[in-house]
Amino acid sequence: EEIIINKNEALQTELKLLKSQINPHFLFNALNNIYALSAIDAGRTQKSISYLSDMLRYVLYECEQEIVPLYKEIDYIENYIKLFSLKSSKTYPISTTFSIEDQNVPIVPMLLIPFLENALKHSNIEKIEGTFINLKITSFTDGIDFELENSKPEHVVVKDDVGGIGIENVKKRLAILYPDRHELMINETSKAFKVNLKLRLHE
Repeated sequence: EEIIINKNEALQTELKLLKSQINPHFLFNALNNIYALSAIDAGRTQKSISYLSDMLRYVLYECEQEIVPLYKEIDYIENYIKLFSLKSSKTYPISTTFSIEDQNVPIVPMLLIPFLENALKHSNIEKIEGTFINLKITSFTDGIDFELENSKPEHVVVKDDVGGIGIENVKKRLAILYPDRHELMINETSKAFKVNLKLRLHE
């Protein structure tokens, strides 16, 4: 019993560390986006601050819970895309499809966002022409399917080195929180990067 308690405490400590790695990284990127926007359009800057406010409310208050309703995670994802899209007057080729049978299906918070952040960072979506990001989330009473595919540029786009936590962090959280209840498939070609994550919510 003592071994089990100690192991559980160690897992909780690791989870807290992983979550503490995630949130500041998102805040840093969001503030960078707003900073870039402020030099272009004051009106869109105000909108972006509103989106960021909603996102921070979620991160600071909702994410303290072990699980959240799926719709709150989707709201965060939508705000993240809106915040990113406000950087330009052009329309980014980002498509989203949400087939939600039950919007209150429980999910661990901030689990899906690193995949989207990775796609926005490496797809060269700012180029617009010849790029794409396709996101699809489907939920059932006992599971969630997450699919995300993004284009890959011919030549590697050099980005800043800040952060870089992303997918490896998610893999660790999945191993702790959904052991034997998840399937993560990542396929990469010369032209695209695709993630498919299936979560089973019950043993």
